[in-house]
Amino acid sequence: MLRFATAGSVDDGKSTLIGRLLFDSKSIFEDQLLSVEETSKSRGNEYVDLSLLTDGLRSEREQGITIDVAYRYFATPKRKFIIADTPGHAQYTRNMVTGASTADLAIVLVDARKGVLEQSRRHATIASLLRVPHVVLAVNKMDLVDYDETVFDEIRAEFLDFCSKLNITDITAIPISALNGDNVVTRSENTPWYEGSSLLHHLENVYIGADRNLQDVRFPVQYVIRPQQKDVIDYRGYAGQVASGVIKVGDEIIVLPSGLTSRVKAIDTADGPLQEAFPPMSVTIRLEDEIDVSRGDVIARPGNQPNVSQDIDATICWMDDQPLIKGKKYAVLHTTREARCVVKDVQYEIDVNTLHRSLGAESLGLNAIGRVTLRMTTPLVADSYATNRHTGSFVLIDEATGATVAAGTINAAE
Repeated sequence: MLRFATAGSVDDGKSTLIGRLLFDSKSIFEDQLLSVEETSKSRGNEYVDLSLLTDGLRSEREQGITIDVAYRYFATPKRKFIIADTPGHAQYTRNMVTGASTADLAIVLVDARKGVLEQSRRHATIASLLRVPHVVLAVNKMDLVDYDETVFDEIRAEFLDFCSKLNITDITAIPISALNGDNVVTRSENTPWYEGSSLLHHLENVYIGADRNLQDVRFPVQYVIRPQQKDVIDYRGYAGQVASGVIKVGDEIIVLPSGLTSRVKAIDTADGPLQEAFPPMSVTIRLEDEIDVSRGDVIARPGNQPNVSQDIDATICWMDDQPLIKGKKYAVLHTTREARCVVKDVQYEIDVNTLHRSLGAESLGLNAIGRVTLRMTTPLVADSYATNRHTGSFVLIDEATGATVAAGTINAAE
């Protein structure tokens, strides 16, 4: 399974690209295709406008659903895919954060006529902050620049130069025409100078197995299971999803933040017991000792523990119309733990165009990205985001409105 997010400025052809992938992978129902063909004809188009396949999503956003990310699913004989469809408008940058937070790969579309724009840099910066392991630069609309190799080389060079300042290790540039299908599913004869693979071939073969953290055992407890049945005596299990690492029966563990230790007695699932569990499996763990474990606690190994701290150094993307203000209190959702915090300091705001840091900022506005220091009311069991994407991320909630106001990644716990 490959999860990838598409990003790009307005009218860069993102919807057409998604439509092309769905169409060429035969993931469209016949009635959907007929509807798109009829609508295309009624609009006077000489071709089938594949971007119409996502028009329903646009209408939803026009009705006010602007924070949700729409997901599309398709498959080929080699792999299954989940597309996180994010809007291209600058004011919806927060949607890019939502879609890329779980992505294995990000496709950044660039219009060959316009080159690298502010949104292109913004999306690359967000992909870097969210540690998306793989990025594809899709230079679209090559047919409108006569498939000029020089145009492609200049855009690729500019994008790679900008990304050299970011934490992106794997970047692949592909010249495409989503409208005509050039280099989307098959190699195009219109770009004989391009020696790489098509976009779909790259998506089918990109290796993501090494991206999982199988070293650091992290098991956030979501629910304590105590069945109230006569035939079940003294059953106490701790249910949740394995965030990272491999947990085996007999392993010595430590429960944080309490520091109590025990051993894994059994690993239960709906399909029966297991000898080991790994991400992203959802399991129930039973321990040999009766110790106090509750929702929000994290099970780890004694010799490999996350940080337990009340002071958090984090990078956040602000998502609310009302600015973040130094000294204000917010609710924190981190793994399965809920806590409260106060903004101790706004260290700086990041300019996504130049990556310069504006020191001395007292607040962060809508879609701003900055580094802050948070003081928690209770200790947070966390890793740095660079080490663990699951235990190194969180969201901030405005307790007065219940709105999600920020998404954050932990740099360090002090």
